[in-house]
Amino acid sequence: MFDLSSVDLLGAFTRELELCKLEKGEHVVVLAEPGSRGDYVAAAFGAAKSLGAHVISATVPGGSAAPMDSTHTGAGPGLTSVLDDTAAQDLLKSADLVVDLTQEGFIHAPVQQEILRTGTRIIFVCDAPDVLIRNLPQASDKERVLEASGLLKRSEIMRVTSAAGTDLTVQLKGSHPEFQVGFADDPGRWDHWPSTMVLCWPEFSDGRLVLAEGDILLPFKEYVRDPVTLDIADGHIEKISGGAEAKLLDSFFEDCDDQWGRSLSHMGWGLMKTADWFATALYGKGELMGMDARAFAGNFLWSTGPHPVLGRESYAHVDIAMRGCTVSVDGTDVVVDGKLTER
Repeated sequence: MFDLSSVDLLGAFTRELELCKLEKGEHVVVLAEPGSRGDYVAAAFGAAKSLGAHVISATVPGGSAAPMDSTHTGAGPGLTSVLDDTAAQDLLKSADLVVDLTQEGFIHAPVQQEILRTGTRIIFVCDAPDVLIRNLPQASDKERVLEASGLLKRSEIMRVTSAAGTDLTVQLKGSHPEFQVGFADDPGRWDHWPSTMVLCWPEFSDGRLVLAEGDILLPFKEYVRDPVTLDIADGHIEKISGGAEAKLLDSFFEDCDDQWGRSLSHMGWGLMKTADWFATALYGKGELMGMDARAFAGNFLWSTGPHPVLGRESYAHVDIAMRGCTVSVDGTDVVVDGKLTER
């Protein structure tokens, strides 16, 4: 029997590559590992070819540098077969666009920055098919994320509060605001389909984060059942208290034995209006990366571990998506009780 599953994805991948401004005659590398979805490889290959690009499908051996389950964690250490192979790196550097279909991507790997500096665009794709299609970005999304990141660049203080007890003050100076919009259309741009969010990389934050029932822990892909309190000083988690999820986080950091595991990494808020908070409950853990959780509109997303601005390399990457927060930037509310203030 023929496997025609990629046919249903061809239109979405074609639109995605159009948003990435793929032009006739450009060179595309579809990067995969043995565990990558074959229908995604076929759809990306067919979409690039239909748009008149030169396309190569490259499958390299799997295997992550991270000392943990490397399937859809968000740690982004890359594949050792690429990290250790300059020929593979040169292939990616020679491309105009890389469609990264690996399980983990190179999100936090220094080699990715080397590739981007050559002008290569990279779009990372690693979520379930209906998640990709439901959250297919729009060109107008870029204006919204640029406006939000511009606000962070002009500002000095971000404050996050919630009825549950969160009260965190973040110093924005030197925090290098960034964004994800779901397509890579500028030379040297990395992005993630699907994603619409703004984030920054602060060094100093102080106060308290209180995880409430229904907040989402990633990569565990678990919803918080009992409140978790995290005391933050100078950008580090000093104490974790609460029920089962508190013990989960505490033991994870302990077992990682990573000097930056309890240090805060990026933080910001979600802008993806098509994303569903409940989506994490609908899939097996190996089926999705979890971008609905990371980017749903009005969330406050913060993380631990790697911090490229400060030169911290770490595999202890945890993303935590919180609901019901109010986020203000220099006194301007951008999220109120978990709802975007934009119209």
